[in-house]
Amino acid sequence: MNKPTDNPADPFKKALAEATKVMADDRELNVTYTVDPSGISGETVRLPQVTRRMARDEVLLARGVADALALRHKFHDAATHARYLPQGEMARTLYEAMETARCEAVGARVMPGTASNIDNKIADEAAKRGYANMTSTDEAPLAEAAGYLVRHLATGRALPPGAQNVLDLWRGFLDAQASDTLGELDETLADQRAFARLARRVIEDLGYGDQLGDDPDAEDENQDRDAETDETEQEEDATQEESPESEKTDEAEAERSEDDVEPDPQSAEVSLDDLSDLEAGEEAELPEAEAPPEPPAPPPHSEADPHYNVYDDVHDEEIKAEDLAEPAELERLRAYLDQQLEPLKGAVSRLANKLQRRLQAQQNRSWEFDLEEGILDAGRLARVVANPTTPLSFKVEKDTEFRDTVVTLLLDNSGSMRGRPISIAAITADVLARTLERVDVKVEILGFTTRAWKGGLAREKWLADNRPQSPGRLNDLRHIIYKSADAPMRRTRLNLGLMMKEGLLKENIDGEALEWAHRRLLARPEARKILMVISDGAPVDDSTLSVNPANYLEKHLRDVIAMVERRRQVELLAIGIGHDVTRYYDRAVTITDADQLAGAVTEQLAVLFDPDPRARARVLGMRRAG
Repeated sequence: MNKPTDNPADPFKKALAEATKVMADDRELNVTYTVDPSGISGETVRLPQVTRRMARDEVLLARGVADALALRHKFHDAATHARYLPQGEMARTLYEAMETARCEAVGARVMPGTASNIDNKIADEAAKRGYANMTSTDEAPLAEAAGYLVRHLATGRALPPGAQNVLDLWRGFLDAQASDTLGELDETLADQRAFARLARRVIEDLGYGDQLGDDPDAEDENQDRDAETDETEQEEDATQEESPESEKTDEAEAERSEDDVEPDPQSAEVSLDDLSDLEAGEEAELPEAEAPPEPPAPPPHSEADPHYNVYDDVHDEEIKAEDLAEPAELERLRAYLDQQLEPLKGAVSRLANKLQRRLQAQQNRSWEFDLEEGILDAGRLARVVANPTTPLSFKVEKDTEFRDTVVTLLLDNSGSMRGRPISIAAITADVLARTLERVDVKVEILGFTTRAWKGGLAREKWLADNRPQSPGRLNDLRHIIYKSADAPMRRTRLNLGLMMKEGLLKENIDGEALEWAHRRLLARPEARKILMVISDGAPVDDSTLSVNPANYLEKHLRDVIAMVERRRQVELLAIGIGHDVTRYYDRAVTITDADQLAGAVTEQLAVLFDPDPRARARVLGMRRAG
């Protein structure tokens, strides 16, 4: 006899996982069920959790999300998508929304049964975001409306009410600006490259053409023209190759012309001069038409400052903490870290519990009551008993704004942090990561330093090249991933002990580290992204600053901070240990003693998740921890 399953939802989850693999046409796909935001990364698909109760809404949502992600995996090519991806934020959001709609619409044409499932997913998203209650375009997202319009035009299906409301608010604008371009939708829907070009035209029609960046097709045309020119030149060279008979004829004609025409003394002198020039090794100038094409300029080393230069980045490394030490050494270092911070553990744990209570209190308050469906509200059963004609009351938990959030802690691993500051930074990151995991907030822990003191292999190359002027950064970066956002803390706990390793902490180039952490956050699917920098002062690298302007690294850090704050895709704040970092970061706290770090970080995060915007504004101002 088969042993009965412990969880009645397991057979459904197994069947849905197999169906997702078949629909995605990828038997190696890994399907998981999680309370984290749904999505797809590489070969892993994350679907919404299905509980033992198997409520109708959660089953329908899981099926809709599974179909949508499977279709994207099947019909979406990441390389083509990245090739046409616009540079600006709004243009990129429009482009992403239309591509998602394309994949779902193509799937609905091939597999009509997916359409109704995806309707449930769209309805759930619209309900969570309150789309049905929006009354103006100031509230409704244009990108979502564009995606809804593409799906409606491609499938002819009516949208769920909340989504339809968003589309109705923007429909007049979309039709007026882009109806002609969207008329070509049917011809391009099945071809991702053609659709990407159409999407870029729609974005231009909507007034965001300045955010598109360079046209990749124009680059291809230039390359094709260059190739055709090369082929033509080769053909001409081939036709000019002479046969032996023609060579004899030419020699005879040349002899006759020499007999008939007397040589010009001046031309003879010029010929001798030209010959002497060639013998001296001087290069003859090529005609302008035959000049080789100039190679394309390399991309800038920094998005924030195109003039920021790196002399040699071949030896830079982005490395996981576990790759810098053996497991036995990591265990020893972690034990040493715990021993160093034994007196502080109680205080940090109390602060972590305070943070958890505040966040869970917000969760517990986030309920909608007196609904017709949802979870039965046991607190209101008494009135049903008193009056049986009273209908049952249900409640639904709201999505709290910190649920769909990722936090990155970027730790300065420079030599000046050696000792107590780096120990407290490590244990604070550890406790915060575990605390935030309990309330469904993902945490990434990163560190930055250099591979050598006073310049590494980059500086040696510069010396071998006879020390050219203004070389830019002259050290090799080491960016360390202590914990990725998707890795549970229990698996990465030992990694934080690496900060205790002798010889790890060297110099700090903050600007490039901040730009690296910012790029990693932008690639995350969460709606809200928070980046917290923990540092003890200005960027310092002796090898770089000795041959560049004294403010070279500091200027780049300011440029990166300005870029991050201007884009507003990531909330940036900083904590300075013993040094005032408010001169760099608008949202910063300075602490005078490393022992205050745990309290400062905890308080910053607690207020960041406060639902009261005035409270958030107070903590995000410049102030000093007492």
